[in-house]
Amino acid sequence: MNMQQWQRSAHKSINGGGSAWRLLLLSGLAIALVGQPVRAGEEGVLGIGSQVPGEEGVSGVRLQVPGEEGVSGVGYHVSGGEGVAQNLEPDTRYPVPGTHNPIPNIQTPSLTVSDWIAQIEASLTQITNVRVEATETGLQVILETAEGDLSAPTSETVGNALIADIPNAVLALPEGDAFEQFGPAEGIALVSVTNEPGYRVRVAITGSDAPPVAQVSSTAQGLVLGVTPGTEVIGTEEDALQVVVTGEQDEGYNPSRATTATRTDTPLRDIPQSIQVVPRQVIEDQQAQDIDEIVRNVSGVNLSNSAGAIAEIFNIRGFGGTVLRDGFRRGAPFELLDTTNIERVEVLKGPSSVLFGQLEPGGIINVITAEPLAEPSYSLEFQAGSYDFYRPSLDLSGPLSGDRSLRYRLSASYLNSGSFRDFTNIERYFVAPALAWDISDNTRILLDAEFLDDTRPRDRGLVAIGTEVADIPIGRRLGEPFDEDNVEQWRAGLRFEHDFNEDWSIRSAFQLTSRNTDSFTTETYSLDETTGEGSERFFRQQLGRLEESYALQTDLTGRFATWGIAHDFLFGVELSRITSRIPDFFLETAPINIFNPEYVGGARPRLTADESDLAFDSLDTTNNIGIYLQDLISFTDNLKLLVGGRFDFIDYESIDLLASETTRLYDNAFSPRVGLVYQPSEMVSLYASYTRSFAPNLFSRTVDGSRLDSERGTQYEIGVRSEFLDGRLSAGLAAYQITKSNVAVGDPDNPRFSIQTGEQRSRGIELDVAGEIINGWNIIGSYAYTDAIISRDTSPLEGNQLRGVPRHGASLWTTYEIQEGDLQGLGFGIGAFFSDSRQGDARNTFRLPSFVRTDVALYYRRPSFQVALNIKNLFDVRYFEASNSRVAIDPGLPLTVVGTLSINF
Repeated sequence: MNMQQWQRSAHKSINGGGSAWRLLLLSGLAIALVGQPVRAGEEGVLGIGSQVPGEEGVSGVRLQVPGEEGVSGVGYHVSGGEGVAQNLEPDTRYPVPGTHNPIPNIQTPSLTVSDWIAQIEASLTQITNVRVEATETGLQVILETAEGDLSAPTSETVGNALIADIPNAVLALPEGDAFEQFGPAEGIALVSVTNEPGYRVRVAITGSDAPPVAQVSSTAQGLVLGVTPGTEVIGTEEDALQVVVTGEQDEGYNPSRATTATRTDTPLRDIPQSIQVVPRQVIEDQQAQDIDEIVRNVSGVNLSNSAGAIAEIFNIRGFGGTVLRDGFRRGAPFELLDTTNIERVEVLKGPSSVLFGQLEPGGIINVITAEPLAEPSYSLEFQAGSYDFYRPSLDLSGPLSGDRSLRYRLSASYLNSGSFRDFTNIERYFVAPALAWDISDNTRILLDAEFLDDTRPRDRGLVAIGTEVADIPIGRRLGEPFDEDNVEQWRAGLRFEHDFNEDWSIRSAFQLTSRNTDSFTTETYSLDETTGEGSERFFRQQLGRLEESYALQTDLTGRFATWGIAHDFLFGVELSRITSRIPDFFLETAPINIFNPEYVGGARPRLTADESDLAFDSLDTTNNIGIYLQDLISFTDNLKLLVGGRFDFIDYESIDLLASETTRLYDNAFSPRVGLVYQPSEMVSLYASYTRSFAPNLFSRTVDGSRLDSERGTQYEIGVRSEFLDGRLSAGLAAYQITKSNVAVGDPDNPRFSIQTGEQRSRGIELDVAGEIINGWNIIGSYAYTDAIISRDTSPLEGNQLRGVPRHGASLWTTYEIQEGDLQGLGFGIGAFFSDSRQGDARNTFRLPSFVRTDVALYYRRPSFQVALNIKNLFDVRYFEASNSRVAIDPGLPLTVVGTLSINF
């Protein structure tokens, strides 16, 4: 968006703001002089510097206001009847001259002229500090305000200077009313900030050989002008200055920054590890209802299994991936996430223990939630679709104080839906309030919470016969109609941030989660593939399953230089405690025939430990301390080194409440990362990195009773990121190898025990593309080649492919929205999502077939509302998303239609 377009949509333009101030001054002066208000538009009120006809004997009032050409101060002149003429002095009250027709009810004004001028000046936004800082591409000019927002600047190019005028503002620096800095960066000769007539502040940035180009970001503290030295004369004034509003900014399909890789807000081009961001715009365009539908846009990510349709467990690059929420791990492995308040999803690939502790080597899926806004925003949405799907939701946000230092957000939704699966109804309540408070310019806190109540049956899906999925209806459930899984989970978080100065800051965040589950399900553990009879069928009950977590993260960040080398430094400490109580009771029940099922029916039984065929009840506690260091070293503007490491100390305890036995485990690990970034141009970044991860072997023992070392993940990666079309389109290409070692495998001489000789290896190539090709045409796409195998094992598994990992996977989603004319706002989208065939289990006894799912969308957007129609799986392809075993295969969604109506006000 250029400057001219931004001005048309801004609430305060330079012209509108100036007229308002002049009108206010006119009205105030008229009240001070004659005791009656002057209203704009009345007959005879001509404007600045004009004469106002009065009653007989009062020939008029002539007003002159600062900012008019040649006027250096404020002058007032009243000419009256009978030869009355006088110049008015400030802080003096004057009687109205006598007239032939006296004006009734003349009152002495309560304010003097100077009083009115003082009030006007007090209402201006004061710029209290100006800073100039070097950046990779030039410099940034930071204009800080004590309170209040600065209006949109206007710009023009004069010779080699870029001039930006900010209306309704005054420069009020402790050291004076002007700022100058000579030669602050290569290609920039001078930066000056001065007061100008008409209550304007002028920022003048003079280039050495050509006028510079700038982007303006609106922040809570004021305005930031990001300046790039010019290389040629700018052709138009509108192109000289681009304005971008930060905070909850809309970068469309092509975000340029992320926080997951470094725990700081870092440009993607500076990160020496593959990371992709799926922004809110993609989520809305696709009407994604869960995390799986979001991350399918990212290369190398696929659903591993759903734990019976109650969770989402992912593979990244062939290995397990960990889902975080705002940088915190989930308190329970099956913790549910709702999309109502998701702002974006960041996927960091490869071992990431350097900042997040014990993890599988696949990577991280970090769900970033939306925060309170400084501008009022109110949205109501209603969705309806196939299988009796209904979902109303709301998102309300805005300031609670006049200076916008206190802000709120409330997101909530209700879901009620059937399913293509038999005996399945889903009901969910979700509420997420948040409160942000800028205590001062340097100190901020954020308090947020979530509550979710979800009820649905646990559904283990379909089964395999031979080397394929059984040919039975995709909607057939092999559980009982009375199966039900109810989850109540809530989360509370507190984040504190303080800036010590321009370079050093501290961030401390605390999270508390609790999840309570009451579950009853019917599960089949074996199948007679000749008759289709499912045997070893059990009722399984988990009542009062409780999982809680507490986590505290504290990060100290700073910027400094040593011998001309810039450092972005991070030191952090993480403390966490996770507890779980899992009572698990099993009772064998009648088998079921998958081709002709007969269900037990009747009332749901209630199991106890004494009545169960198999019972478990344990209390598990994991305490973790992590200490980490990181330094992003900039040797030059285009050569950077990222180094870091983390020490973790783990204390694990498991109490068998039925057998009264306790197991303890202590472990520690060091996880490093080293990465190098070289940027031969502003549009290209080359990188290489080495990183490791660890995960404790909690449940395996050798024949002599000793514990096993932690599993270790090691990744080597090289890649390139490029930008095209003036930065509107970005692409990333990466090649990697991950080795997972110390894997516990069965002891061939003692089958009940383990030895630590297992190894798994994944290597591949990935491509991700996202951005805007032309105005209104957006695209996000990916391709992944993944070769993931069991490279070492004591059993025949050696050489097998890892479960659920397709060798080839690809996705492409694109939308186009008409930008002008009578059909402006009308858009459509289409996407295809491909998965190669995958092994269904570790023994490679059956395969899930390849598939292509096609989705389409049609929508119409206006500023106050949006209507959308999404069709998922347009061609009703029969496919399978994931599997956990031969008797737990997750079917994919058939043809589904979802309609959406959103109202914004």
